[in-house]
Parts: sequence; C-alpha cells; structure tokens
Amino acid sequence: MRGLTTSALARRRGRAPGTGDTVRPRARAVAIALVLSCVVLSGTLVGCGRPDFDENLAFEFLERQCEFGPRPPGSQEHEEMRDWLVAELQRRADAVSVQEFTAADSTGRQYELTNVIASFHMEATERVLFGAHWDTRPVAEKDPDPAARARPIVGANDGASGVAVLLALADMMSADRPELGVDLVFFDLEDAGKAGGFSSFCLGSAHFAATMGGYAPSYAVVVDMIGDGDLSIPVEVNSAQACPDVVNRVWSAAERVGSGSFVRETGPSMFDDHIPLIQAGVPAALVIDFEYPFWHTHEDTPDKCSPQSLGEVGRVLAELVYRPRRA
Repeated sequence: MRGLTTSALARRRGRAPGTGDTVRPRARAVAIALVLSCVVLSGTLVGCGRPDFDENLAFEFLERQCEFGPRPPGSQEHEEMRDWLVAELQRRADAVSVQEFTAADSTGRQYELTNVIASFHMEATERVLFGAHWDTRPVAEKDPDPAARARPIVGANDGASGVAVLLALADMMSADRPELGVDLVFFDLEDAGKAGGFSSFCLGSAHFAATMGGYAPSYAVVVDMIGDGDLSIPVEVNSAQACPDVVNRVWSAAERVGSGSFVRETGPSMFDDHIPLIQAGVPAALVIDFEYPFWHTHEDTPDKCSPQSLGEVGRVLAELVYRPRRA
C-alpha cells in the first residue's frame, strides 16, 4: 500500500497461470483447478445464521506472527512465516495451494515469493475472495528515530492483523462449513515498495490477478491494518468509485452485526491489494483504518492492537459468509 491513487482504474483480464505455480501436500491439482477455474454466480444460497467469531484466537494468531519478528521477503523469518501459514491453513481448509513467483522490489532486488490460497466448500459455484498481505515492511521510514529507519518492522497491525482475522475465519469455517464458496488469499510482497510510488507495491496481488485465468469470484474484500485499538473504518475512495455495490454489501453487514467501527464516511484513497483485483475485473473493496500513528514504525507492535477490533472485522466477514443473501 500505498499512498493516494491519482487516475482512473483500468479494467483488464488476467492471463493463464505460469509454470511456476506449485501445490503443497493436501492442495493437489484440485486446488489449482478450483482457484483458476471459471465459476458462476448461482444466486441460490440463503444464509440462516452464523457462528461466533473467536476474537481471542485471532489475537493469538496476530501475536504468533509477531513472534517470528519482522517478516520482509528474503529473510529467514519470511520463510518461517510462510511455512507456518501453510501448515495452519492445511489443518483447516478443504484445499491449500501455493502460487510461487519471482519479483523485484523497488531497489531491483529479486525475490522468490509465495501467494497462499486456502479454499472452503470447493463444490460451491458462488464464491467470494477475502485477501490480506502476509509480508511486512522492510524499512521503517516513518520511525521518529532516523537511525532505526533502515530496519524492518514487526508489522503487528500492518500485515499481521489481516492475516490473523482470515486465519480465525478459516478456523470458524473448518468447524461450521459454509454454503458459500470462500477463497482466502494471502498476498506476498505487498509492502516492499518505494514510498510515494505505486508500481512497486502490491506485487503479490498483481501476480495473482494476472494469472487468474477463468477464476471469477462474485466479489472480493481485502483487509489491511484492522487491528488498531482505536478502530475506525471509513469507506475507501477507490472501492466506492469502482465497486459501490461491494462497499454497500460490506458496510450493510457491519450494520447488521452492530459494528460501530465501520462508518459510512469517505476515507483516504489507497493503493492496496484490492487495486490489482479491480483492474482485473473483480469487484473489490478495501477494509482499512489508515489513521494509525505507528504505521511503518517500530512501534507497530501487538500492544497497539486489540482483540475487539479484530473481532469486529471478523464478525463482518462471517456475516458475509454465513448470511450472503442479506446484503
């Protein structure tokens, strides 16, 4: 993420996936077939309720990620985080696949990277995508201490919070199978871009969007920086302009579950992982609280985050999953 977008969004279709895509044990070929296959909106699901979202489990997932330390691409901690994330999802999802690719950061350094995809209710023809980035910022350019700005951040809110909510949602769906098909996509290399520019950010989601083939979820929701203890989530500008129906769906779900942190006010315009999806033709909205004083600093730590905030966002996503016809 990041910064402000300044031009209209172009819509384009993705190409077929490259030969670098691989499947972990339990994913097998069926997972790739699901993720990259054509799906059709069925319009037949009727949700009658939803289980409780475990906000304390979500916070445990946030803390566990931070225990690895900073997780920028190219680090040992990044590899350990990837393996842990895949293992946690394999214990819960119907299928897990990894999409391996190579990309360069803003300095031109090449990385071997991984998008992780977990799918639930693979037989369902109506599918939604929930996404978050799992890498962390390799520099802390906003830190008040100039001597510390070259070091990577732990990313409790900016990185771990979105992953934590999706992992807790995966845990819920493993115990209470949804009628809706759900694909959780964990994007790599979102946050290694050069400040002030857009093209070097969100490279994992850009790769995913460019290789979707016929995969066409009904809509997507990207969550980022949603663990702030003082949570307030306005409507992101690009989401509202490009996909007002998705925004209304999400904020209506928030109103039904009584989330006061989702406000129908205009927030900042953000370049985040929803942009490549929108450009590829997937209706998508970003859920983010960008008013976070510890953004891209070494103070972005678990003590600045709250289980209650994770719970608010998690309950909204659960409402979308278990009561899809109430949008």
